[in-house]
Amino acid sequence: MTELVWDGKYDTEGKRTAPVRIPLPFQTIETVNESGAVRAHQLDLFAQGRPTDWRNRLIWGDKKYVLPSLLPEFAGKVNLIYIDPPFATGANFSFTATIPEAEESFTKEPSLIEQKAYRDTWGQGIDSYLQWFSETALLLRELLTSNGTIFVHVGWQVSSAVRLVLDETFGADWHLNEIIWKRTPHAGSSKARSNKLPVNHECIYWYAKGDGYTYHHQYTPYEQEYIDRFSNPDSDPRGPWQSVALRTYSQETFDKLKAANMLIPPQREGAGWRYKWFLSETKGKQIEDIWTDISAANSMANERLDYPTQKPEALLERIVRASSNEGDLVLDCFCGSGTTAAVAEKLGRRWITADLGRFAIATTRKRLLSIENVQPFCVQNLGKYERQAWQVAEFAAGDVKQAPQTQLAYRRFMLDLYRAQPLDGYTWLHGLRDGRLVHIGSVDAPVALGDVQNIVKEVWKVRGQGLTNSVDVLGWDFAFEMHETASQMAAQANVQVRFKRIPREVLEKKAVEQGDIKFFELAALDAHISQRASDAVDAPLQDCGPHVTVTLTDFTVPPDDIPDDVQQAVKHWSQWIDYWAVDWDYQGDAFHNMAQTFRTRKQPQLQTRLAHSYDQPGSYTIVVKVIDILGNDTTKTLKVEVR
Repeated sequence: MTELVWDGKYDTEGKRTAPVRIPLPFQTIETVNESGAVRAHQLDLFAQGRPTDWRNRLIWGDKKYVLPSLLPEFAGKVNLIYIDPPFATGANFSFTATIPEAEESFTKEPSLIEQKAYRDTWGQGIDSYLQWFSETALLLRELLTSNGTIFVHVGWQVSSAVRLVLDETFGADWHLNEIIWKRTPHAGSSKARSNKLPVNHECIYWYAKGDGYTYHHQYTPYEQEYIDRFSNPDSDPRGPWQSVALRTYSQETFDKLKAANMLIPPQREGAGWRYKWFLSETKGKQIEDIWTDISAANSMANERLDYPTQKPEALLERIVRASSNEGDLVLDCFCGSGTTAAVAEKLGRRWITADLGRFAIATTRKRLLSIENVQPFCVQNLGKYERQAWQVAEFAAGDVKQAPQTQLAYRRFMLDLYRAQPLDGYTWLHGLRDGRLVHIGSVDAPVALGDVQNIVKEVWKVRGQGLTNSVDVLGWDFAFEMHETASQMAAQANVQVRFKRIPREVLEKKAVEQGDIKFFELAALDAHISQRASDAVDAPLQDCGPHVTVTLTDFTVPPDDIPDDVQQAVKHWSQWIDYWAVDWDYQGDAFHNMAQTFRTRKQPQLQTRLAHSYDQPGSYTIVVKVIDILGNDTTKTLKVEVR
């Protein structure tokens, strides 16, 4: 048998290399569009040890870790997979960020974690791409039901090699179709080339895992030339028709057709009977494997989100309708702008979608919320579990029981990346850089207000030794009540504190080796609460009863990642904000998105107030989450006593 072999397919001992299979628990960081009653019901089921009701899932993470982590729960349970993986060199993870209410935009280059993923995919050319794609295909096959199908969307650059990998993974006999999608149906609309034919198509390979796969015929309207073959010479109220030969039939069928005025007698000697076939009874022309009737999501399309690899909803609608049923589970691990999830949602399918890019997750969440009556869904990542696995692998030296030594090695590693000198003998202070003390947050938990209180106490101890009263707090995550609250508390104790996020790129050796790690300060959000009825004007109220209005008053983005000319184009702080949401009754678990507002093409102005009415008076914790134009999120916690 002929085999496609690439560098990396087999190890030095001749064994087939296998994909990473470390299943990690998912962390739910946000639930979206879930009512208080549903939230309470879910928590009750969880407390009883019973399975919670289904929620669709939007997952932020690398498919290398996401897919193995889905296997324990979803192996053999996914009905349909559609993927549109990167298939050519170029800035696959870059995107254009636009400043609202300004004639200014800029290209946001890929993050280091995205660059690392890109290097892993294309670093050694087609060999590394095939290794990457083969590992992905193997895991996806395991996730499919025994009668599930997969659609793989690729460009001409890699289509021939990808097909061979799919043949090997699924079996050539289970290759159902090679679909050719002509991106721009109109003549002359593809980009001209001087030395070869213009390229105006992409390939979609359709494979089944086994027998009994779902397939529903899809149809397009007949062309006018065909419609013109129908006429209505006898003014039949059922509309235009054409005559069709009546071949094998029973006397019963003949009598029924005659009674329904559908028979046409023989027109000449030796001819047979014919019957009327009405245009209104036709379903249309069955879809074939060349699709020329669906345009790309151009800049003028209503669904256009200015996402570079966005696919039109009509394309995914055809695929989802043809190969799944209502209630089926659809998976896309390269979600991009969220077209698959949006179409699955509209067609009543369950869905799981994932992407490595933070901007892709923000774009998809906002897109889903624009769908009327969207079902509740959750946003997840692998969070601390991925970091824990990394910490053990890098610093435990094969002995996971040596926690103190592992923690010390981890802190020394982080201090070195931050270019700080170690500071021994303290619990909460770990280093010193440029006259500022440094605290290294744990991989296990977000930096919380209690941590900052302990840091401040220890700062006062070192001041007695002539050291500074300023401290940089480095953390992977920060609790909701952080930043302003903690900064104010520290300032009252005459301690200057800066909060900086540890980037996920730290987990990648190549990014570390290249010295690409940057620690950015957190954005700052200000908001205030009012219980006056007049403040709720133009802010939609929910339910009825005592009401509260949250108003955004300021938002500051650290300038580290923003070009100078772009910063100058921002005339008002609200231009940094693309989307914001509120959890009106934060319970200390995941953020529950209970109300939100965001910019759209039709409504480019940002609403800065949201209102809510509570069923009962009492003390409530409110969390506000802002998503900026780069896809980063910032939260603020507010306390309210509802009268």
